[in-house]
Amino acid sequence: MNKHNAVTILRELVSEIIEVSTTLFKIMIPTLIAIKLLEELGGITLLGQLLAPVMSCVGLPESAGIVWATTLLTNIYTGMLVFITQGMEQQLTVAQVTVLSGMMLMAHGLPVEARIAQKAGIRLSITLILRIGGALLYGYLLHVLYTAGDWLQQPNNLIWQPDSLGAASPEPTSVMQWALEQVQGLIAVFAIICVLLTTLKILRIIGFERLINWLLSPLLSLLKIGKEATTITMVGITLGLSFGGGLLIKEAKAGHIAKQDVFSSMALLALCHSIIEDTLLVMLLGAHISGALWLRIAFSLIVISILSRWLLSRSNEFKERYLYTAQVTKHEQ
Repeated sequence: MNKHNAVTILRELVSEIIEVSTTLFKIMIPTLIAIKLLEELGGITLLGQLLAPVMSCVGLPESAGIVWATTLLTNIYTGMLVFITQGMEQQLTVAQVTVLSGMMLMAHGLPVEARIAQKAGIRLSITLILRIGGALLYGYLLHVLYTAGDWLQQPNNLIWQPDSLGAASPEPTSVMQWALEQVQGLIAVFAIICVLLTTLKILRIIGFERLINWLLSPLLSLLKIGKEATTITMVGITLGLSFGGGLLIKEAKAGHIAKQDVFSSMALLALCHSIIEDTLLVMLLGAHISGALWLRIAFSLIVISILSRWLLSRSNEFKERYLYTAQVTKHEQ
């Protein structure tokens, strides 16, 4: 590689980092502020009260509603803090904690992540149906499975303590403390994007990306996801929807990935993303790995396989009207 090519690659990399970071920050910053306002106005508590009756359908006490409501609007870390402060670890079985954790894993941080999916080209209503509906269905199936087999019915044993992870105190924080935490979080996101895009660029240059695509092609073919979306999909599955979705936004706008591939990829990430970090987090609450990881992966693959095949039978007019947003316009199927 000569000096001219190296400079060109470096410029492309910097441009990509700025583009992806700017796109994500334009979504995340206003949404974080809106959620803070909603929290201060008691919106999370109200949502928890609305969800309380639903919890019995998945074998959970009504008090679990506030835990899931918090997770839906913020993130898994905050949901874990509410779980602790509510003293729920003292009244649930391992099966119940696994059910609640499975729902938290599929549906969390919706204001930010649903907006990212929308920018990538998927209608907001579809994302919410997939994530909330998928979480409820998955929670119900886990509840039925564990109850029928009389599995994991022993009292839950809490592993995680807030101080052990350096988590924020459950006590109310000032606006300045909250703002500082958000800035630190955004800096961390930017750092991860820099490392992620640099790694992907290196893998592309040395040809390793093609090997990954070849190895995963049978699975993604089953899910009807094209090879152009393979690497980005795997980024989302392992690191999180925000990063995978951010890359999908860039590639979709450039016309590099077909609309159906974007839809199938984002649908998969809606149900199964950040399988390393998030799985470890809920296991610290006492969730069993069967529901936190293996059954979640199986459930996601089955649902997306069925959904992708159904999508093939729909007309382009139907897809444009009900499934896709107007953001993705350059690449035609």
